[in-house]
Amino acid sequence: MSTQPEHRYSPSEYLEMERRADYKSEFFDGEIFAMTGATRKHNLISMNIGAAFHQQLRRRNCETYMNDMRVRVSPTGLYTYPDVVIVCDAPDFDDERHDTLLNPAVIVEVLSESTASYDRGRKFEHYRSLTCFQEYLLVHQDRMYIEHYMRRTDTTWLFSEYRRPDDEIMIEAADCRLRLADIYEKVFAARRTEELS
Repeated sequence: MSTQPEHRYSPSEYLEMERRADYKSEFFDGEIFAMTGATRKHNLISMNIGAAFHQQLRRRNCETYMNDMRVRVSPTGLYTYPDVVIVCDAPDFDDERHDTLLNPAVIVEVLSESTASYDRGRKFEHYRSLTCFQEYLLVHQDRMYIEHYMRRTDTTWLFSEYRRPDDEIMIEAADCRLRLADIYEKVFAARRTEELS
């Protein structure tokens, strides 16, 4: 019995379908991977981070994009949708549609159970192949905890971790700061109410 070979998509086929689709999908090595919807906590955290970046960068040459901005990791061929992206040079796009960014400086991923290993491992490996990519934030949504990676050389990254509400993360690539209390605002509302009483 013969089996039909699985169709491998080209990047142009993927983009053509993706631009017409009702939902987002990632693309790598000829395969298309549908993305799942985000939780309340995931949305609040992403929005809080995007708003904090936007407020600090609005009168500077950096731009902040939320999770609808597709990023192409040109050296490896991955197309993906980070939760928040900052670009501080002139934004470089894949084509005249301006919906696929090529030169992110800062990438933020809000972790979920199903994506945490990938975001921390293989996806980070893809991102590191971009010479423009300088900082990576992995933000946990089940507890107040953030992993921060900063490029020091082509092969060396500095790791820091943050867990307290008053902790402040310096984003060197964009010259701005994030406070954990702001990132997690309204995310753990029940816990904060108990602490105040």
